[in-house]
Amino acid sequence: MYLAFSQTLRLWAMNLRGSTRTTFFSTKLANGETEVHHRPKRGWIWNQFFVLEEHMGPDAQYVGKLHSNSDKGDGSVRYILSGEGAGTIFIIDEVTGDIHATKSLDRERKTHYVLHAQALDRNTEEALEPKSEFIIKVQDINDNAPKFPDGPFVASVPEMSEVGTSVFQVTATDADDPTYGNSARIVYSILQGQPYFSVDPKTGIIRTALANMDREAREHYAVVIQAKDMAGQVGGLSGSTTINITLTDVNDNPPKFPQKNYQLYVPESAQVGKPVGKIKANDEDAGINAEIKYSIINSEGANMFSITTDRDTREGIISLKKPLNYERKKTYTLHIEGMNTHIDPRFSYLGSFKDTATLKITVGDVDEPPVFSMDYYIMDVYENAHIGTEVGAVTARDPDSRNSPVRYFMDSKEEGVRYFSIEEDSGVVRTTQPLDREDMPWHNITVMASEVGRYPDYNPSLLSHVPVTVQVLDVNDNPPEIAADEEVIVCESSRPGQVIQTVTAVDKDDFANGQRFSFALPSQLPVNPNFTLKDNEDSTASIIARRRRFNHLTQELYELPIVVWDGGEPSLSGTSTLTLRVCPCQRHGRIRTCQGEAFLSSAGLSTGALIAILLCIVILLAIVVLFITLRRSKKEPLIISEEDIRENVVTYDDEGGGEEDTEAFDIIALRNPAAAEELKFRRDVRPEVRQHCGPPRGRRSPSVELDVVDVHEFIKQRLVEADMDTSVPPYDSLQTYAYEGQGSPTGSISSLDSPGTHSEQDYNYLDDWGPEFQKLAELYGEADSDVTT
Repeated sequence: MYLAFSQTLRLWAMNLRGSTRTTFFSTKLANGETEVHHRPKRGWIWNQFFVLEEHMGPDAQYVGKLHSNSDKGDGSVRYILSGEGAGTIFIIDEVTGDIHATKSLDRERKTHYVLHAQALDRNTEEALEPKSEFIIKVQDINDNAPKFPDGPFVASVPEMSEVGTSVFQVTATDADDPTYGNSARIVYSILQGQPYFSVDPKTGIIRTALANMDREAREHYAVVIQAKDMAGQVGGLSGSTTINITLTDVNDNPPKFPQKNYQLYVPESAQVGKPVGKIKANDEDAGINAEIKYSIINSEGANMFSITTDRDTREGIISLKKPLNYERKKTYTLHIEGMNTHIDPRFSYLGSFKDTATLKITVGDVDEPPVFSMDYYIMDVYENAHIGTEVGAVTARDPDSRNSPVRYFMDSKEEGVRYFSIEEDSGVVRTTQPLDREDMPWHNITVMASEVGRYPDYNPSLLSHVPVTVQVLDVNDNPPEIAADEEVIVCESSRPGQVIQTVTAVDKDDFANGQRFSFALPSQLPVNPNFTLKDNEDSTASIIARRRRFNHLTQELYELPIVVWDGGEPSLSGTSTLTLRVCPCQRHGRIRTCQGEAFLSSAGLSTGALIAILLCIVILLAIVVLFITLRRSKKEPLIISEEDIRENVVTYDDEGGGEEDTEAFDIIALRNPAAAEELKFRRDVRPEVRQHCGPPRGRRSPSVELDVVDVHEFIKQRLVEADMDTSVPPYDSLQTYAYEGQGSPTGSISSLDSPGTHSEQDYNYLDDWGPEFQKLAELYGEADSDVTT
């Protein structure tokens, strides 16, 4: 009889010396003895070994035995073991070939081990048998309880479900070997949740076990399911989990009004479209099953009121459809119905899912504010209209039986008060300043009305408001201009007649006055030799080159003024100057480089910044040059004084015609005050020569013949003349008089002081000096001839 842990080893051995082969069957019996059987076979084959998992004994667990037919029992054969766990988990007796497991094994961690066995000659270490492979399998025991890896679970089932309705399925796992015994055979049972639910013992499907479960009575259930292995037998291991089951709602409850009759007070001043009351029906269901639609089912109430449903509160909101008038009708009766919107036909046997109630509305009498003839007003006025221009008018009336007069005014907090005013009695709106459509095309103002004698500040409910929108109509008051955001690029390879760029225009006025544009070059300027302009007659114009071969090194920038007219009445025009930049271009006109742009890009400066820097440099250079020029042209002053003379000196740099040039400027006025007095009014005429009747006397100085003149008086007289003279410059001037004085018996030796006498000198000798002095001889000869005459 074999023990439970005994193993069988079949070893095929081959006789290396002969051609015959013998098979040995070695079986270990319970008493420890070994029985050997013989059978001829080629080679040796190993069966599987089995070892129990979780061995807890004090000794190593016996696995099996290896034996070779070459082993004579004298210890000359040595058995070796290699492979998985060899030497650590599994050891072999080198002499006997017994295999033992030294550690406790876990099948759930590793199910089998692959090893290799070999018999060697102990003396020569030669292989007596070829290396052979065999497997040691770990035999399972029930050491793992079933588990629910994903628990606890959440499930739901509709209320009022039939018995046996599937709710949820649970699945437990067992790590034991399902192919060996009942260690992994699981049976399900319910520990908690009866009598409401049941579970299938094999599949784990949970089903309803009680009919007509009502959510409104109980909504949540906790069901505990147990899974037990060993087919549920005693001694099996078990695990449990919880399933939280919720009953979902179905529409099995109709809506109900708490009472059948309601009353409501509504003042006649209630606004149309505004809520005036609420009513609510209760429904025990939840979600969409509790949604209620309210309606007014009688015509008397439906004509004056409307009712809607608030989805959040499920209330019926009653609103006013038409204005109430206490003088005409004081009460209204409404029949209101509440009905579910989602009806389940399975529960139609419970009756109709709706309910009705009666609402009586009493109209209250109040003092009402004025009523405008329109809900809003739209007016228009042309821009630039004169102050006080009428824009429009609003009208309102008192709805009460008194029909009191109405006064109008505007809200002072609004911005529109700056532009408009309203006449208090008539409601006429007028402008208070000129309007600009381009600045603000629309104005929104609020006009208020109240009864005359009422004080709306103390009772705002007696005040009516109406919005007024004023549109500012356009007039053609803005000239058009060229719409050019960037400078125009001109390729150096441009040809005559080539279109450089197409330009458009913009106008701040609206399309009625500015949608059509015409273009032309200024007529007052000469013909531009570089570019021309073509009006495309579609509100665009094309800039066309007139010559070829532009060069950005010769001239990089060109300016082209363009005149554009709009199509308004009257038509306006504007002149815009475009900057055209010459750049080298690649084929097909694509820009290659732009020297100016490259410089700006490398410096990190814009065009405006570069122009400003260059302008500052030019101004500084001009100031330096001007300062140097002034320093070089500065002359020494004629009067050196310690004080600073704040007058202007008029300097005449006239060479004159010589000593005889006395007609241009009479120098006697600077030398002799008496002579200046005589020639005061005729300085452009040669002084007359006095004729003497008596015999000629010796020559005397004119200063002796003139009366004695006080120099102080002379200067004062000249000062008065200078002040009264309107031809002098409008600033102070310095006049210098060099007076030689009087009393000299010899007189002056200058010929300039003797205009009335002739010289006795003979200048005929100048003719003998040669042609170089011919001109001087002629001048003096003419002077002598005049004196003789």
